[in-house]
Amino acid sequence: MNTLVWFRNDLRVKDNQSLSLACKQQKVIGVYCLNPELLQEGSFGFRKMEKYRVNFLLESLQTLQENLESLNITLLVYLEKPKDILPALIEKYDIQQVYLQKEWTRDECNELAQVKELCASNTAFIENYDQFLFHPADLPYPDVTNIPDVFTTFRKKCEKYSKVRPSVSKPDAKPSENLLSDKTPVPTLSGLGFTPFDPHPHSAFPFKGGENDALERVQEYFWDTRKLAFYKRTRNGLLGKDYSSKLSAWLANGSISARNVYWAIKQFEKEVTKNQDTYWLVFELLWRDYFKYISLKYGNKIFHLGGILNRSYEWETSEKTRLSWIHGSTREPFVNANMIELAKTGWMSNRGRQNVASYLAKELKQDWRFGAAYFESLLIDYDVHSNWGNWMYNSGVGNDPRDRKFNIKRQAEMYDPAAKFQNLWLQDTLF
Repeated sequence: MNTLVWFRNDLRVKDNQSLSLACKQQKVIGVYCLNPELLQEGSFGFRKMEKYRVNFLLESLQTLQENLESLNITLLVYLEKPKDILPALIEKYDIQQVYLQKEWTRDECNELAQVKELCASNTAFIENYDQFLFHPADLPYPDVTNIPDVFTTFRKKCEKYSKVRPSVSKPDAKPSENLLSDKTPVPTLSGLGFTPFDPHPHSAFPFKGGENDALERVQEYFWDTRKLAFYKRTRNGLLGKDYSSKLSAWLANGSISARNVYWAIKQFEKEVTKNQDTYWLVFELLWRDYFKYISLKYGNKIFHLGGILNRSYEWETSEKTRLSWIHGSTREPFVNANMIELAKTGWMSNRGRQNVASYLAKELKQDWRFGAAYFESLLIDYDVHSNWGNWMYNSGVGNDPRDRKFNIKRQAEMYDPAAKFQNLWLQDTLF
């Protein structure tokens, strides 16, 4: 039987359920479609993917193509909409089964529906939930509608009643004749219309995309430096590459799985130390899971102005105000420094993200979706569920039961008392 693995946000060969199942069949081909719409301007005036995210994706695809080739599997990469490529590919190679990661947000669902409509009715599409820490079937809830709207309730019950599944082994190599003579190169940054760039010298995320680099980062952060043992104490940092694990970008495009990170933490706890710091990285993986489940529960409501709460605020629309936020020229130096860092590097700390989001929504009173769309465009580690979930949370339309508002000056005093972070980026103005 001939099978196709349609890669989406699962760009890895280790712990990949779709790839593992496909490799049990005789012929296996991989495909990735970079939808040109992602490079076009959206409703809020930003491209869905700017150069930082695009570059990280291309690096990840290059690594995936090489790692699959070592298994004698060809990865075909196209700058096309899936509906314009996959049906013809399925017919050309007589594909009976298509394996893919299960997605449920608007754009991904539309892509799949369009492809299915153009394929023969006997083509089987086999989807796998492969981006969670806790698999949906293992949750202590009868169905997704029972997911609580408060994270702590979700976390405590899952920690008590759910188990993380073992990682899936990397498949054995296929016979060499499985490789296709037809090959497609991974696009280049310049070929997509972007100017190549080097990482900013002050970037807190000077890493490359791809599964190999993700595993190297685990090796470095866990075992070489043992920074994991101090994670909770440093996670609110602002400067340097080691105040947090920085695994979010690889997790976002699936270059590494949450399960693999979890089991690496468990190994570290067994061989080195188990403390609140090591637990806290699991805690953050649970937050990531939670926002995925919230989007699974509420669907497209995560993109609505009223959020999952259908809450109505007096939102304002001021281009001047929005541009001051984007350009880092507001009256708050801490906000400005974080926004300049984002524009220059494609990265911002967790502490920074909460502050600039709260400031845009609750101080400037601008439509929070504008900020979420800007983050989507620039953040290397953009994840649809975490991004829109966090923006709802910080804007008073999501899962924060207390509807908090950040005191920006107080936050700066707490987390940047000597203003080292602010001074670093405020001297590096955008214009």
